[in-house]
Amino acid sequence: MKVTVWIVSGLLAVAFLFTGLSKLLTPTADLESMAAGVPVVLLRIAGAAEVLGALGLVLPAATRILPILTPLAASGLALTMVGAVITNIIIGEYALILQPAVLGVLSGLVAWARFRQDETIPRYVGKPATG
Repeated sequence: MKVTVWIVSGLLAVAFLFTGLSKLLTPTADLESMAAGVPVVLLRIAGAAEVLGALGLVLPAATRILPILTPLAASGLALTMVGAVITNIIIGEYALILQPAVLGVLSGLVAWARFRQDETIPRYVGKPATG
């Protein structure tokens, strides 16, 4: 189970990093032409959330520094994808619903696994207490 969670987390991190960076690095004029009525500032905020979430999916658990941030990042990404699905429904882009729905479900599964099944033990920083 641990290996599966790590693989899914890594693949999700790559997917979110790619989509988030594309929203952040695309010029505003190009982003406006592709946005289908969605405000560019909303896309930039979503891009920043996706990049930060991608880092949060892997780094806290890998370094074991504040590993609780990993399931929180996965939960946040799942909620972001719910928003993406709702936005696609509102603007009528039904063909684009599948990708955020799949990413959202996978993020939810990673969050569940990290909260319940595959808890990462935090690294102890500092001197151990002596009794």
